[in-house]
Amino acid sequence: MKIWAPFNISWLFWRVWQRNLIVYRRIWKVNFLPPLLEPLFYLLAFGMGLSSLIGEISYAGKEVSYLAFITPAILAINMMYNAFFETSYASFVRMYYQKTFDAMMATPLSLGEVITAEIVWGATKSVIATALMLAVLSCFGLVHYPTGLLILPLSFLGGIAFGAVGMFFTGIVPTIDMFNLPIFLFITPMFLFSGTFFPIANLPPWAQKLALALPLTHLVQITRQLCLGILEAGLWLNLAYLLVFFLLFFPLAVIVMHRRLVQ
Repeated sequence: MKIWAPFNISWLFWRVWQRNLIVYRRIWKVNFLPPLLEPLFYLLAFGMGLSSLIGEISYAGKEVSYLAFITPAILAINMMYNAFFETSYASFVRMYYQKTFDAMMATPLSLGEVITAEIVWGATKSVIATALMLAVLSCFGLVHYPTGLLILPLSFLGGIAFGAVGMFFTGIVPTIDMFNLPIFLFITPMFLFSGTFFPIANLPPWAQKLALALPLTHLVQITRQLCLGILEAGLWLNLAYLLVFFLLFFPLAVIVMHRRLVQ
């Protein structure tokens, strides 16, 4: 049976990934600064400010400092931002303004391979930024090892999940200014209500159910368990949710991008 054209994907997508890496290496100093400085700003703000006021928080039957509670959330938010903004704003610029996608499609590459490479590249940026932030946070004893090492492969899973949804929005927004809508309606609520800065249990029951439908909630829960070295049975359900989220939005992203660029 012949594969539908948008899903004609081979390992050639790796060449597009390499192209993005070459561009990234040219400005690596600028790209390295945010992941290195951002955790320091959070540590100063929350460690010297809120942490002293809040004290300890009960998590998984243990008392942990507020700083230790939000550190995994900082990492998870970083994974989301790096992947989502790479496949939304950055991909839109490559597609619409730089016409990079048009040039690639004039080669033997298929559109599915270009889209796959963009999503994988977004996940790669998520892994790089997470590795840098882990190095900084580890210096303050905020990451438990060896479980903390599993955060790196987790950042790739989170990266492809949020990269896929970012590419989906790239395929449907008419102009770059319209990205304000998915950021306001999708990214910002997750940033605030996914168990990032306070436990989900503090929300009313209906809001708790809504929070569990957000992918960042599951990414935060896994990252928090790995950071604190507290592994619970529900960890596999969180991983399964992120995988299903990616498997849902990846084909949707390919379809909407095919409609935009080909049809």
